[in-house]
Amino acid sequence: MRGVGLGRRAVVVTHPGVGRHYLAPVMASLAAAGVEVGVLNLPAGERYKRLATVEKIWAAGLEQRLDRGGVLVALGGGVLGDMVGFAAACYYRGISFVQLPTTLLAMVDSSVGGKTGVNFQGKNLVGAFWQPRLVLADLDTLATLPARELRCGLAEVIKHGAILDLDLFERLERALVEAPTRTGLRLAACARGTLTPDLARLCVERSCQLKGAVVAADEREAGQRAWLNFGHTFGHALESVCGYRRLRHGEAVAVGMVLAARLGARRGDLAPEVETRLARLCAAVGLPVRVPGGVDPQALWAAMLKDKKTRDGTPRLTLLAGLGRAMVTDDTPAAMIENLLAEACAEGNDADR
Repeated sequence: MRGVGLGRRAVVVTHPGVGRHYLAPVMASLAAAGVEVGVLNLPAGERYKRLATVEKIWAAGLEQRLDRGGVLVALGGGVLGDMVGFAAACYYRGISFVQLPTTLLAMVDSSVGGKTGVNFQGKNLVGAFWQPRLVLADLDTLATLPARELRCGLAEVIKHGAILDLDLFERLERALVEAPTRTGLRLAACARGTLTPDLARLCVERSCQLKGAVVAADEREAGQRAWLNFGHTFGHALESVCGYRRLRHGEAVAVGMVLAARLGARRGDLAPEVETRLARLCAAVGLPVRVPGGVDPQALWAAMLKDKKTRDGTPRLTLLAGLGRAMVTDDTPAAMIENLLAEACAEGNDADR
């Protein structure tokens, strides 16, 4: 990390499992650049994405004597990166931070764009826009990633294709649905859950290009950045209702995309077969496509109304006008959404029987 201009002091924030694999080379790189480094290990998991955890990052910064020239380094996945970025945005009213994503989900989505924050009575309701000084995605770190985490990352890649790039979506279909036995890429049938280097590079490079272009045009979500929320209003509500335990973020987004496509068809904006294609692609990599059993549709609706994009009691939803074309709506009748949720929760209960 030479030449980045990181200042004299840094704190690397990571998880023990991640640090076991990758902390030593990061520390060596910083030391070679003349940076004094402290380390903070945090527990992993969405349930730790809260202000109390961010306070630990601030305390580590003070202990390491970080000043406004210091830097926080996030070595891990998206939850960690969101918290470290938020801590950096607030510490001394803003210091530099670096993203070193080690999960596919973080590489293709959360490390790009400068959205930071924590969960507070809802998903990411407290946060800040704060751009990282550097994002370094080393694809070799995916070799130690569990298959479930790879699948979660692929959910966001599928989303980018669905909202922005029909060619990407169709390339994923060809690789993961149409030719799984020839390419060996179908994660649902692959015990190791590995990605080929070419597919991993495609997913990361194209996702970063697509999201980076959207963010550059609309950093603070005044317009087209809202397209990136496709599947997320439903997904965030699912995560919250399920206590951030039953579903990982990418899994909830996969279900949310299928529900959003179904809603688009009911509104008359989208051909019904788009839901089928989305569900088939998500299922091909082992992602869920139904609401889990036991979810209360009214609790799900209440969680959606807490979403930060809600205006005057109406969710502002990102839907599809077609594959590769997103649109944002705030005119969907509440009854239509509630009926959709009731039906989806009933389907989940039936599937679990």
